[in-house]
Amino acid sequence: MNKKKIINDPVYGFITIPTDLVFDLMEHPYFQRLRYIKQLGMTHLVYPGALHTRFHHALGAMHLMSLAMQTLCDKGHDITTDEQEAVMVAILLHDIGHGPFSHALEKHIVQGIDHEDISTLLMNKLNERFGGFLDTAIEIFNDTYPKKFLHQLVSSQLDMDRLDYLNRDSFYTGVSEGVISSERIIKMLNVKDDAIVVEEKGIYSIEKFLVARRLMYWQVYLHKTVTAGEQLLGKILNRARKLALEGHQLFSTPALSHFLSRTITKEQFINEDHHIETFTCLDDTDIMASVKVWIGYPDKVLAQLCQNFIQRRLYHVDITNTPPDAARVEELTKKAAKKYNVSIEDASYFVFTDTISNNAYKVNDANIKILMKDGSISDITTASDNSNLEALAKTVEKYIFCYTKDLI
Repeated sequence: MNKKKIINDPVYGFITIPTDLVFDLMEHPYFQRLRYIKQLGMTHLVYPGALHTRFHHALGAMHLMSLAMQTLCDKGHDITTDEQEAVMVAILLHDIGHGPFSHALEKHIVQGIDHEDISTLLMNKLNERFGGFLDTAIEIFNDTYPKKFLHQLVSSQLDMDRLDYLNRDSFYTGVSEGVISSERIIKMLNVKDDAIVVEEKGIYSIEKFLVARRLMYWQVYLHKTVTAGEQLLGKILNRARKLALEGHQLFSTPALSHFLSRTITKEQFINEDHHIETFTCLDDTDIMASVKVWIGYPDKVLAQLCQNFIQRRLYHVDITNTPPDAARVEELTKKAAKKYNVSIEDASYFVFTDTISNNAYKVNDANIKILMKDGSISDITTASDNSNLEALAKTVEKYIFCYTKDLI
């Protein structure tokens, strides 16, 4: 069978599947599941075109990795054919551990374990099934491979993951502020002292990349309406899980029911095989099917939340630099308890506070290094003459106050 296929991608044009191993991994059910998990969760509630999937993104990141390999090899760096395949496998599978509406699921269903842990578990299981052919890819992914720069291409502040999702998310949302020169950035990459560096002439492209990342967070990923949708889904899953753990019988798909009706520790998830196998059966359709049915569930809190979700009656969200006024929160909580005829405790599903943060760039050991013309290495914030970059290195935390719109 000819496994050297090409895929038509709307962002890059034709993407080539480079090796038989990559093709076989893409064919595996673990990877095919990503077709049914949206890359941007609830963002389509604001930007209707944001319906692309983690499958799209994984292929795009792999394509950019192939360009990076070509660039570094052309500059004389010793990267074997096996290492090139391994680093492409590592980036292809970097998001394989994401669940449906991943951030809501991580916090409310599979607690204490994040998608990176699950990705590692799934890569290990795939390695068993593929006879150890993923050994090097897993070492690169876990940063235990001797050539450290390969891991940086998979996971760092300037990796192929970020280079793809900024352009891809911009394309599908229509938010042009996120468009970056990914191919130019890749052409400027080099390796010095076993670390990825950017040649000095690429400084302006990196500046644009960091600014674009910050803008995309506020304009897309942390948009107040996207935040409202994600918070609402989180409250739905939180309520459903509470009811299931109390012994109530809720409709849900078998895979979702497995996680709703029991508390699974991180150790159990890692060591007991059936949990991870059940997790690989979960995608967006499990959540949506259940939410639609729960509209008719006797519990008035769950039913109301689900009805609001399906009909896009989202929370009103106030985003502020200071904590919300406690008296105002208490006032609306009492109002919600009366309006929905629920306890003060249950009214917290309709009125609550939280925080969000945006950190475009972290100045640490994994910073973006610029290779100056004299051969020295500088951090991007000192190499650039753009004073705004220092501000981007600061974490901006904001407070959110969410409440149903019918309370005002």
